[in-house]
Amino acid sequence: MSPPQARPWLVLTGLALGLTVTNGFARFAYGLLLPAMKSEMQWNYAQAGWLNTANALGYITGAVLTLALIRSVSSARLFAFGLITTTLALLATGLDAALWWQTLWRILAGVFGAMSFSTAGALAAGLFQGDPRRNALAIAILFGSGGGLGIVLAGAVLPLMLDALGPESWPTGWILIGVVSLLFLPLGLWSSSQLREPAQAQTIVVRLPIRRMLPELAGYAGFGLGYIVYLTFLSAWMVEQEASAGFIALVWVLLGLCICFSPLIWRPVFARYASGMPLALILTAIAIGSALPVMLPGGSVLLLSAVVFGLSVFMAPGAVTNFTRQNLPPESWARAMSLFTVVFAVAQTVGPYGAGLVGDLFDNIGISLLAAAGVLLIGAVAALRQKSL
Repeated sequence: MSPPQARPWLVLTGLALGLTVTNGFARFAYGLLLPAMKSEMQWNYAQAGWLNTANALGYITGAVLTLALIRSVSSARLFAFGLITTTLALLATGLDAALWWQTLWRILAGVFGAMSFSTAGALAAGLFQGDPRRNALAIAILFGSGGGLGIVLAGAVLPLMLDALGPESWPTGWILIGVVSLLFLPLGLWSSSQLREPAQAQTIVVRLPIRRMLPELAGYAGFGLGYIVYLTFLSAWMVEQEASAGFIALVWVLLGLCICFSPLIWRPVFARYASGMPLALILTAIAIGSALPVMLPGGSVLLLSAVVFGLSVFMAPGAVTNFTRQNLPPESWARAMSLFTVVFAVAQTVGPYGAGLVGDLFDNIGISLLAAAGVLLIGAVAALRQKSL
C-alpha cells in the first residue's frame, strides 16, 4: 500500500466519512427508524429484525465477493464503488414501503457496504506505516469516528422528526440519510484516489495462518452475533419503557459521541498489544453496556449504558485491524480483513432475527439484550486465548 502524497489526516477524514455512510447510516440508522416502521406496518419483532438480518446477508455476499476480487481489483477502487452504491441504496430505501422493496435494498446496502468496510481498514493501515502509534490512532479513528458520526447525526434528527411528523414519515428519514451521504461522497472518493497499491502487490499471494488466528476469529464472530442486537432494538426497548422522543435522541447522540471519542480510550491498548487482549476487553465492555438497561432499568442507567457501549462497540473492527497490521505482512492485510468481515457477517446474520424471535417468545425484547450480552462474554473468552503470531 503506497502512502498518500500529502495530507494523510485529510485522507483519513474521507475514509471515515465513507464509513459514516456504510456503517453509521446504512447499518445502524435502521434501529432509529425501526419503531416507526414496526408500528406503521404492524410488524412483530421477528419481522422487524428480519430487515437487519437481510442487511447482514448482503454483508456476507459483499464480504465474500471482496475476498474474491481483492487479488485483481485494488482496495481503493472497491472502497469507492461500495461508497457510491451504498449511497444510492439508502436513497432507494425511502421510495417504497413494501417489505420486498425494503428487503432488496437492505440486502444491497449490505453487499455494497461490505466492500467499503472490508477495504477501509487496509487503506487506513497504509497511512502511517513508519509510525506505529499514529497508525494505531488512524485505525481507531477510522472505525470510531466514522460510524459514530453517523449515529450522532441520525440520532439527533430522526427521533424528533418521527415524533413531529408521525411514524408514517419514516421514508423521509431514509431520503434525508441518502442526501447527507451524497454530501459526504466527494471527500470519500478523493481519499480513495490518494491510496493505490503498487502493481506488484496485486500478484503477491500470502497464505493466511488461519489456524493460529482461530481465537481472534471466534471472538470476532461473538462480536457480530451480539453487538447488533443492541443497535437494532435499543429504540424499540426504550419505546416499550415509554421514553420520550427527546430522551431517545439524547441517548443516541450520547452513544454516537462516545463512539467518536472511543479511539482516544483504546489507542494505547492497540499500541501495546499484538494479541487478542484488546478484542477481549472490548467485547466485555460491550456486554456490560448491553445488559445494563435490562438489569437496572431507569433513565440514568440508559445513559450509562450508552456511554459504556459507545466507548467500545466500534473498536472491535479496530482491534482486529490492529491485530492484522501487527501480525501479518502488508500484502495480506486486505485479504485478512476480508476474512474477518466474512466471519463477522455470517455471525451478524443470526443476531437481529434470532433476537426478534426471542423477544416475541417472551414478549420482551429486553431478554434478547441479556442473551446478546452472554454471547459477547463468550466471544471475549475466546479472544483472550489469542496469542501474538
